[in-house]
Amino acid sequence: MSFAGPLAALFSRPPIVLAPMEDVSDLPFRRMCREFGATLTMTEFVRAERLLSSCRAAARKVTLAPDDRPTAIQIYGADAGLLMEAAQVAAAAGPAFVDLNCGCWVPRVARGGAGASWLRRPAAMVEMAARVVAATAPLPVTVKTRIGWGDEADMPIVDLARRLEDAGVAAITVHCRTAKMGHSGRADWSWAMRVQRAVRIPVVVNGDIRSADDARRALDETGAAGVMIGRAAIDAPWLFAEVRALLDRGERLPPLGLSERLALYARVLGDNVAQRGPKFGVLVTRRHARAWFASFAEGEALRAQLMTAATERECLALLAACRSSLANAA
Repeated sequence: MSFAGPLAALFSRPPIVLAPMEDVSDLPFRRMCREFGATLTMTEFVRAERLLSSCRAAARKVTLAPDDRPTAIQIYGADAGLLMEAAQVAAAAGPAFVDLNCGCWVPRVARGGAGASWLRRPAAMVEMAARVVAATAPLPVTVKTRIGWGDEADMPIVDLARRLEDAGVAAITVHCRTAKMGHSGRADWSWAMRVQRAVRIPVVVNGDIRSADDARRALDETGAAGVMIGRAAIDAPWLFAEVRALLDRGERLPPLGLSERLALYARVLGDNVAQRGPKFGVLVTRRHARAWFASFAEGEALRAQLMTAATERECLALLAACRSSLANAA
């Protein structure tokens, strides 16, 4: 399927997209996933009010480095006027497009009327999107949402997608669960298929894509324009390389070896420290320790040590010791 419009180049082949994840999809993580083959990356989601108040954390989230392209900035909020203003600020940072978060189910977000709460007010959601589209033109605006709030016999997403397209939205990402499901249950990809059949703009399928086979099956079953990978990328950022190899060459890549993971951990640790500072940089890198090393005999001890190491130097010493142990055992 070919697509016209401002995002046509990004969808000339099915993009493998890094999902927007709070306190995860920052610059070092985006850079790493892009090197493994992510076609497009998304920032952490940014609250409109904080972006407009020049909050330091919000400013960090929307600062895009020269090598951080193409990246989209995702914003969220409950007030259409503030979202419109925030989108203009985000647009000034030079992203590939601005994405509206209409899918976050986390109570602290949705309780205040933002994120997935927009699904409870479809007409207001469409009107809000139209205002943001007009405010940021010609920069494209996209929407990430879910199939519904929950409990509906007939989810609103298909009709809502048509209305969003009419409002000028350039693409839609569908996480194929309801807001009430959160991350529980199974994502129903058939909704992405129904949406893609109903609109002319690209639809990206999201939810339960944990392997290269999942990605290929999601594209085959839905006819969607691309796939978005979220939580699975935290545990295995090299998943993007595996997906790209399978889609482009029919090739299955072997799992990343321990020595390669040690080197990758050291590099992303350094990037995180440079971006977040010596204390928080070490802390945010710990999210990778369990999954990256769990499948190796040496992994559990290393993981436990990394979870308590307080400085970059301590972490690097642990990684070096593990690398030396591997060399001696060879």
